[in-house]
Amino acid sequence: MDTIVVSGTQPGPGLWKVSKGDHVLWILGTVSPLPGGIEWKSDEVRAVLEQADQILASPGVSFGADIGFFRGLMLAPSAMKAMKNPGGETLQELLPAETYARWAALKQRYIGKDRGIEKKRPFIAAEELYGKAVKRSGLGGRVISSVIDDVLKRRKMEYTTTVLKISVEDPRQAIADFRQEQSTEREVACMSEVLDTVERDLPKVIARANAWASGDLQALGELPLTERKSCWAAWAESETMRKRGIGNVAEQVKAHWLGIAEKALAENHSTFAMLPISRLLAADGYLADLAAKGYAVEAPYGVPEFD
Repeated sequence: MDTIVVSGTQPGPGLWKVSKGDHVLWILGTVSPLPGGIEWKSDEVRAVLEQADQILASPGVSFGADIGFFRGLMLAPSAMKAMKNPGGETLQELLPAETYARWAALKQRYIGKDRGIEKKRPFIAAEELYGKAVKRSGLGGRVISSVIDDVLKRRKMEYTTTVLKISVEDPRQAIADFRQEQSTEREVACMSEVLDTVERDLPKVIARANAWASGDLQALGELPLTERKSCWAAWAESETMRKRGIGNVAEQVKAHWLGIAEKALAENHSTFAMLPISRLLAADGYLADLAAKGYAVEAPYGVPEFD
Protein backbone atom coordinates (compact mmCIF):
# COMPACT_ATOMS: atom_id res chain seq x y z
CA MET A 1 0.00 0.00 0.00
CA ASP A 2 1.16 3.55 -0.72
CA THR A 3 2.28 5.61 2.26
CA ILE A 4 -0.15 8.49 2.77
CA VAL A 5 1.31 12.02 2.98
CA VAL A 6 -0.02 13.90 6.01
CA SER A 7 -2.04 17.06 5.50
CA GLY A 8 -3.76 19.74 7.55
CA THR A 9 -2.26 21.60 10.50
CA GLN A 10 0.91 19.97 11.83
CA PRO A 11 3.18 20.95 14.76
CA GLY A 12 6.58 20.28 13.22
CA PRO A 13 9.61 19.46 15.41
CA GLY A 14 10.91 21.29 18.45
CA LEU A 15 14.07 23.39 18.46
CA TRP A 16 17.56 22.47 19.60
CA LYS A 17 19.10 24.94 22.06
CA VAL A 18 22.82 25.63 22.02
CA SER A 19 24.02 28.07 24.64
CA LYS A 20 26.93 29.61 26.49
CA GLY A 21 25.85 31.77 29.37
CA ASP A 22 22.84 33.82 28.31
CA HIS A 23 23.70 33.65 24.61
CA VAL A 24 21.51 31.15 22.76
CA LEU A 25 21.50 29.59 19.29
CA TRP A 26 18.15 28.03 18.41
CA ILE A 27 18.33 25.44 15.63
CA LEU A 28 15.48 24.09 13.55
CA GLY A 29 16.18 20.66 12.12
CA THR A 30 15.01 20.42 8.52
CA VAL A 31 14.01 17.64 6.16
CA SER A 32 13.62 17.80 2.40
CA PRO A 33 11.23 17.23 0.77
CA LEU A 34 8.29 18.02 3.06
CA PRO A 35 4.56 17.39 2.59
CA GLY A 36 3.05 19.88 0.18
CA GLY A 37 -0.37 20.07 1.81
CA ILE A 38 0.33 20.95 5.44
CA GLU A 39 -0.05 24.12 7.44
CA TRP A 40 2.82 24.34 9.89
CA LYS A 41 1.81 25.40 13.40
CA SER A 42 5.01 27.38 13.78
CA ASP A 43 4.26 29.38 16.93
CA GLU A 44 7.50 28.41 18.72
CA VAL A 45 9.65 29.18 15.70
CA ARG A 46 7.88 32.48 15.04
CA ALA A 47 8.40 33.53 18.68
CA VAL A 48 12.14 32.86 18.39
CA LEU A 49 12.36 34.60 15.01
CA GLU A 50 10.66 37.70 16.40
CA GLN A 51 13.39 38.03 19.04
CA ALA A 52 16.43 36.81 17.09
CA ASP A 53 19.32 39.20 16.55
CA GLN A 54 20.48 37.17 13.55
CA ILE A 55 19.01 34.45 11.32
CA LEU A 56 21.44 32.00 9.73
CA ALA A 57 20.52 30.40 6.42
CA SER A 58 21.18 26.73 5.73
CA PRO A 59 24.76 25.70 4.91
CA GLY A 60 25.85 25.07 1.36
CA VAL A 61 28.63 25.64 -1.12
CA SER A 62 29.18 27.69 -4.25
CA PHE A 63 32.15 27.71 -6.61
CA GLY A 64 33.59 30.50 -8.67
CA ALA A 65 33.21 34.23 -8.91
CA ASP A 66 30.05 35.45 -10.62
CA ILE A 67 28.42 32.09 -10.92
CA GLY A 68 28.07 29.21 -8.54
CA PHE A 69 29.54 26.14 -10.22
CA PHE A 70 26.60 23.79 -9.74
CA ARG A 71 23.99 26.51 -10.20
CA GLY A 72 25.82 27.52 -13.35
CA LEU A 73 25.91 23.94 -14.52
CA MET A 74 22.13 23.90 -14.36
CA LEU A 75 21.19 27.41 -15.48
CA ALA A 76 23.89 29.38 -17.29
CA PRO A 77 23.40 29.42 -21.08
CA SER A 78 27.08 28.61 -21.64
CA ALA A 79 26.73 25.59 -19.34
CA MET A 80 23.55 24.05 -20.70
CA LYS A 81 25.53 21.64 -22.86
CA ALA A 82 27.23 20.34 -19.73
CA MET A 83 23.96 18.67 -18.93
CA LYS A 84 24.36 16.48 -21.99
CA ASN A 85 26.83 13.69 -22.56
CA PRO A 86 29.89 15.15 -24.32
CA GLY A 87 29.92 12.62 -27.14
CA GLY A 88 26.20 12.76 -27.74
CA GLU A 89 25.70 9.34 -26.15
CA THR A 90 22.26 8.38 -24.97
CA LEU A 91 21.40 6.93 -21.59
CA GLN A 92 20.70 3.62 -23.29
CA GLU A 93 24.30 3.56 -24.54
CA LEU A 94 25.80 4.51 -21.19
CA LEU A 95 23.78 2.57 -18.67
CA PRO A 96 23.84 -1.20 -18.11
CA ALA A 97 20.88 -2.84 -19.85
CA GLU A 98 19.08 -3.69 -16.61
CA THR A 99 19.58 -0.17 -15.25
CA TYR A 100 18.31 1.39 -18.44
CA ALA A 101 15.22 -0.83 -18.43
CA ARG A 102 14.42 0.39 -14.90
CA TRP A 103 15.03 3.99 -15.95
CA ALA A 104 12.80 3.66 -19.02
CA ALA A 105 9.90 2.31 -16.97
CA LEU A 106 10.13 5.04 -14.34
CA LYS A 107 10.68 7.74 -16.94
CA GLN A 108 7.45 6.69 -18.66
CA ARG A 109 5.60 6.88 -15.35
CA TYR A 110 6.93 10.15 -13.96
CA ILE A 111 8.32 12.15 -16.89
CA GLY A 112 6.55 10.91 -20.00
CA LYS A 113 7.68 11.60 -23.54
CA ASP A 114 10.87 13.62 -23.34
CA ARG A 115 13.43 12.48 -25.87
CA GLY A 116 15.84 15.25 -24.90
CA ILE A 117 16.44 13.80 -21.46
CA GLU A 118 17.86 10.65 -23.05
CA LYS A 119 20.99 12.61 -24.00
CA LYS A 120 21.49 14.20 -20.60
CA ARG A 121 24.21 13.08 -18.25
CA PRO A 122 23.04 10.23 -16.02
CA PHE A 123 23.18 12.20 -12.77
CA ILE A 124 21.26 15.13 -14.27
CA ALA A 125 18.56 12.83 -15.66
CA ALA A 126 18.40 10.97 -12.35
CA GLU A 127 17.85 14.14 -10.33
CA GLU A 128 15.09 15.23 -12.70
CA LEU A 129 13.38 11.88 -12.22
CA TYR A 130 13.67 12.16 -8.44
CA GLY A 131 12.16 15.64 -8.46
CA LYS A 132 9.20 14.50 -10.55
CA ALA A 133 8.63 11.43 -8.38
CA VAL A 134 8.57 13.26 -5.05
CA LYS A 135 6.27 15.92 -6.47
CA ARG A 136 3.88 13.24 -7.75
CA SER A 137 3.94 11.74 -4.25
CA GLY A 138 2.56 14.96 -2.74
CA LEU A 139 5.84 16.30 -1.42
CA GLY A 140 7.71 19.50 -2.11
CA GLY A 141 5.96 22.31 -0.25
CA ARG A 142 7.66 25.57 0.83
CA VAL A 143 6.71 24.87 4.43
CA ILE A 144 9.69 26.35 6.27
CA SER A 145 10.83 29.12 3.96
CA SER A 146 7.39 30.72 3.72
CA VAL A 147 7.22 31.14 7.51
CA ILE A 148 10.74 32.52 7.86
CA ASP A 149 10.46 34.80 4.84
CA ASP A 150 7.27 36.28 6.29
CA VAL A 151 8.99 37.22 9.56
CA LEU A 152 12.10 38.52 7.80
CA LYS A 153 10.00 40.75 5.59
CA ARG A 154 8.03 42.15 8.52
CA ARG A 155 11.18 42.79 10.58
CA LYS A 156 13.07 44.14 7.54
CA MET A 157 15.86 41.65 8.14
CA GLU A 158 17.85 39.41 5.82
CA TYR A 159 19.34 35.95 6.18
CA THR A 160 22.99 35.69 7.06
CA THR A 161 24.41 33.38 4.43
CA THR A 162 26.39 30.38 5.62
CA VAL A 163 27.25 29.21 2.11
CA LEU A 164 30.93 28.42 1.71
CA LYS A 165 32.33 30.17 -1.34
CA ILE A 166 35.25 28.30 -2.84
CA SER A 167 37.26 30.41 -5.22
CA VAL A 168 37.86 29.04 -8.69
CA GLU A 169 40.10 31.26 -10.79
CA ASP A 170 38.46 30.23 -14.05
CA PRO A 171 34.83 29.29 -13.31
CA ARG A 172 33.74 29.45 -16.94
CA GLN A 173 36.66 27.28 -18.01
CA ALA A 174 35.78 24.88 -15.20
CA ILE A 175 32.30 24.55 -16.61
CA ALA A 176 33.75 24.04 -20.08
CA ASP A 177 36.07 21.35 -18.75
CA PHE A 178 33.26 19.58 -16.97
CA ARG A 179 31.20 19.70 -20.15
CA GLN A 180 33.92 17.65 -21.85
CA GLU A 181 34.30 15.07 -19.09
CA GLN A 182 33.01 11.65 -19.93
CA SER A 183 30.25 10.27 -17.74
CA THR A 184 31.76 8.42 -14.81
CA GLU A 185 30.95 5.38 -12.70
CA ARG A 186 29.72 7.82 -10.05
CA GLU A 187 27.08 9.12 -12.46
CA VAL A 188 25.90 5.61 -13.24
CA ALA A 189 25.88 4.87 -9.49
CA CYS A 190 23.83 8.02 -8.95
CA MET A 191 21.26 6.78 -11.44
CA SER A 192 21.09 3.42 -9.64
CA GLU A 193 20.65 5.10 -6.25
CA VAL A 194 17.82 7.28 -7.54
CA LEU A 195 16.12 4.33 -9.21
CA ASP A 196 16.30 2.42 -5.92
CA THR A 197 14.76 5.36 -4.08
CA VAL A 198 11.94 5.88 -6.57
CA GLU A 199 11.17 2.17 -6.96
CA ARG A 200 11.16 1.09 -3.34
CA ASP A 201 12.16 3.88 -0.95
CA LEU A 202 9.61 6.61 -1.68
CA PRO A 203 7.56 5.36 1.31
CA LYS A 204 10.63 6.04 3.49
CA VAL A 205 11.00 9.53 2.02
CA ILE A 206 7.32 10.17 2.74
CA ALA A 207 7.66 8.69 6.24
CA ARG A 208 10.52 11.08 7.02
CA ALA A 209 8.48 14.02 5.73
CA ASN A 210 5.50 12.91 7.83
CA ALA A 211 7.69 12.45 10.93
CA TRP A 212 9.01 16.01 10.60
CA ALA A 213 5.50 17.39 10.11
CA SER A 214 4.15 15.58 13.17
CA GLY A 215 7.20 16.46 15.27
CA ASP A 216 8.21 12.83 15.76
CA LEU A 217 11.96 13.27 16.16
CA GLN A 218 12.43 9.77 17.53
CA ALA A 219 11.02 8.37 14.28
CA LEU A 220 13.28 10.66 12.28
CA GLY A 221 16.28 9.29 14.13
CA GLU A 222 15.22 5.72 13.47
CA LEU A 223 14.24 6.09 9.82
CA PRO A 224 17.11 5.36 7.41
CA LEU A 225 18.23 8.36 5.41
CA THR A 226 17.81 7.91 1.64
CA GLU A 227 20.95 9.76 0.59
CA ARG A 228 22.13 10.06 -2.98
CA LYS A 229 25.83 10.37 -2.21
CA SER A 230 26.95 9.36 -5.69
CA CYS A 231 24.91 12.22 -7.16
CA TRP A 232 26.84 14.70 -5.00
CA ALA A 233 30.13 13.01 -5.84
CA ALA A 234 29.38 13.12 -9.57
CA TRP A 235 30.31 16.79 -9.63
CA ALA A 236 31.97 17.50 -6.25
CA GLU A 237 34.57 14.79 -6.87
CA SER A 238 34.84 15.20 -10.63
CA GLU A 239 38.15 15.42 -12.44
CA THR A 240 37.45 19.10 -13.07
CA MET A 241 37.28 19.72 -9.34
CA ARG A 242 40.23 17.49 -8.52
CA LYS A 243 42.53 19.34 -10.93
CA ARG A 244 41.66 22.57 -9.15
CA GLY A 245 42.63 21.15 -5.79
CA ILE A 246 39.09 21.08 -4.42
CA GLY A 247 38.32 18.25 -2.04
CA ASN A 248 36.72 17.40 1.31
CA VAL A 249 33.94 19.84 0.47
CA ALA A 250 31.52 18.53 3.09
CA GLU A 251 34.07 19.02 5.90
CA GLN A 252 34.86 22.52 4.64
CA VAL A 253 31.15 23.40 4.61
CA LYS A 254 30.80 22.12 8.17
CA ALA A 255 33.81 24.06 9.47
CA HIS A 256 32.57 27.21 7.75
CA TRP A 257 29.12 26.93 9.33
CA LEU A 258 30.56 26.23 12.77
CA GLY A 259 32.72 29.34 12.53
CA ILE A 260 29.71 31.53 11.70
CA ALA A 261 27.59 29.89 14.41
CA GLU A 262 30.24 30.40 17.10
CA LYS A 263 30.66 34.04 16.10
CA ALA A 264 26.88 34.51 16.32
CA LEU A 265 26.80 32.87 19.75
CA ALA A 266 29.54 35.20 20.97
CA GLU A 267 27.92 38.38 19.65
CA ASN A 268 24.16 37.79 19.91
CA HIS A 269 21.82 37.06 22.77
CA SER A 270 19.56 35.09 20.40
CA THR A 271 20.32 33.55 17.02
CA PHE A 272 18.16 31.31 14.83
CA ALA A 273 19.57 28.75 12.41
CA MET A 274 18.50 25.83 10.24
CA LEU A 275 20.34 22.56 9.66
CA PRO A 276 19.33 19.30 8.02
CA ILE A 277 18.31 16.89 10.76
CA SER A 278 20.70 14.28 9.33
CA ARG A 279 23.57 16.62 10.23
CA LEU A 280 22.14 17.22 13.68
CA LEU A 281 21.58 13.60 14.65
CA ALA A 282 24.87 12.20 13.34
CA ALA A 283 27.38 11.11 15.97
CA ASP A 284 29.98 13.31 14.25
CA GLY A 285 27.47 15.99 13.29
CA TYR A 286 27.38 19.73 13.83
CA LEU A 287 25.86 19.57 17.33
CA ALA A 288 28.38 16.97 18.46
CA ASP A 289 31.16 19.38 17.47
CA LEU A 290 29.53 22.26 19.38
CA ALA A 291 29.09 20.04 22.44
CA ALA A 292 32.75 19.02 22.23
CA LYS A 293 33.71 22.72 22.19
CA GLY A 294 31.99 23.20 25.53
CA TYR A 295 28.62 24.61 24.49
CA ALA A 296 25.54 23.38 26.31
CA VAL A 297 23.32 21.47 23.88
CA GLU A 298 19.69 20.73 24.75
CA ALA A 299 17.66 18.58 22.40
CA PRO A 300 13.89 18.80 21.93
CA TYR A 301 11.70 16.20 23.56
CA GLY A 302 12.22 12.78 22.03
CA VAL A 303 15.92 13.13 21.21
CA PRO A 304 18.74 12.07 23.58
CA GLU A 305 20.90 14.95 24.72
CA PHE A 306 24.62 15.05 24.01
CA ASP A 307 26.86 14.21 26.98
